[in-house]
Amino acid sequence: MAVAQKMTQFMTRASWIRKMFEEGARLKAIHGAENVFDFSLGNPNVAPPQSLQARLEALVRTPPQGLHAYMPNAGLPRVRQALADYLTREHQVPFQLNHVVLTCGAAGALNVVMKALLDPGDEVLVPTPHFVEYGFYADNHGGLLRTARTREDFQLDLDAIGANIGLKTKIVLINSPNNPTGQIYDPASLDKLGEILAAGSERVGHAIYLVADEPYRKIVYDGATVPSLFQSYRNSIVVTSYSKDLSIPGERIGYAAVHPDADDGSQLLDAMTLANRILGFVNAPALMQWLIKDLLDECIDTEIYKRKRDRLVDALRAAGYQCGSPPGAFYLFPRAPIEDDVSFVRLLQEEKILVVPGSGFGGPGHFRIAYCVDDATIEGALPGFRRAMGKVRT
Repeated sequence: MAVAQKMTQFMTRASWIRKMFEEGARLKAIHGAENVFDFSLGNPNVAPPQSLQARLEALVRTPPQGLHAYMPNAGLPRVRQALADYLTREHQVPFQLNHVVLTCGAAGALNVVMKALLDPGDEVLVPTPHFVEYGFYADNHGGLLRTARTREDFQLDLDAIGANIGLKTKIVLINSPNNPTGQIYDPASLDKLGEILAAGSERVGHAIYLVADEPYRKIVYDGATVPSLFQSYRNSIVVTSYSKDLSIPGERIGYAAVHPDADDGSQLLDAMTLANRILGFVNAPALMQWLIKDLLDECIDTEIYKRKRDRLVDALRAAGYQCGSPPGAFYLFPRAPIEDDVSFVRLLQEEKILVVPGSGFGGPGHFRIAYCVDDATIEGALPGFRRAMGKVRT
């Protein structure tokens, strides 16, 4: 067989998200798109801010010299400086442009960070439920993914994290607001986690880096805020993208920022910059770099997502589902009314509702609803959610 054995194995356990998305396409072809209610993919449906369109038009009308040219692999210096100034305001830590590497989205940033940090056999520890691609990213660079449970409310279980730190632990990776749960990790837990990692680093004889994947940082509700990782731990790195807060996931623009006081920070940033090139990214998309420079404080209207969240939560609870009202991101993670979440997801498919089983995120017994969809999809799905609950109750 021509295809690599590892990739063949990966394809057999590929992302449930994509499987359900593809199933949605099949059902839409049979029944019509208006009769299929697809909550499988976290694809933002809120329009980008008007300021983005205006800035893009200005760049096209009056392009700066070298708009499409090669640049340093870490990104345009003026954009990195603007990001450093933004990060200094946001986190109250003094960043300089050399602490920032522009990347092809948060996924690109995570791969750059792992390429820079991981030796073969090193471990990446992640609280679960977690985004399903993390294991593939770690494997890209010879690493292994280990998981630690979270608490019942999906907050960090610090004892579980501490118990899973070993000699090979190189990265602890957190995602807040979390995909799939929407939970935001509280500042006291992050402070304590910083203490655990400092002690763990001392014990294992090398720095354990705390990496935060934060593409949903601005997608928060009800006055919630996402605490600064940089305030809790010195050996910390934040990766993010503009896919969610500017609604431009297809443009693949993001960055990685390293704490100014991180161990071996200069060498680490040089390694990340080299990784950006040798992984084939070369540099983040030039046009998007110019675009985001003047949009760093912008965000889509999060009230639109909040209304969708509230409508779904109220309706699901009324139908008998156990469903929290998460403070961030655009996902719900209700408990399945039967133990087998995959079977219940198939039951919802009979109602032409596409969601993702929690087992795909390491969270069995739940299912994920991505509510970044139009209101008609939400309203059209509610009778099917009620009927599915009725079937398991009879």
